[in-house]
Amino acid sequence: MVSITFVTHDGREHIIDARPGLSLMENAIAEGVEGIEAVCGGNAYCGTCRVYPAEEWRARLGERNDLEGPMIDSVGDENPATRLSCQIAVTPELDGLVVTTPVTQT
Repeated sequence: MVSITFVTHDGREHIIDARPGLSLMENAIAEGVEGIEAVCGGNAYCGTCRVYPAEEWRARLGERNDLEGPMIDSVGDENPATRLSCQIAVTPELDGLVVTTPVTQT
């Protein structure tokens, strides 16, 4: 398992044991993480699974893919670190990842 910490916008932490091979969003939903809605089920067209990776993780996660940028722009999220958790595949290398959820996913 891969340990991932979700921090709500008000500072509460939810640490999960994520399963490699699933997306960050799928793991969050399975573990009942507050702040991840995933209305579209992980198809990258709703923007309701946004997360803000901690600074030290941004380079390791790489750049947004071609689906993420337009979706993030369309919901008006101006945080340059914003990623769609449905587009982040959990791998053993992500052990210790910390992400924060936005105040609202709409």
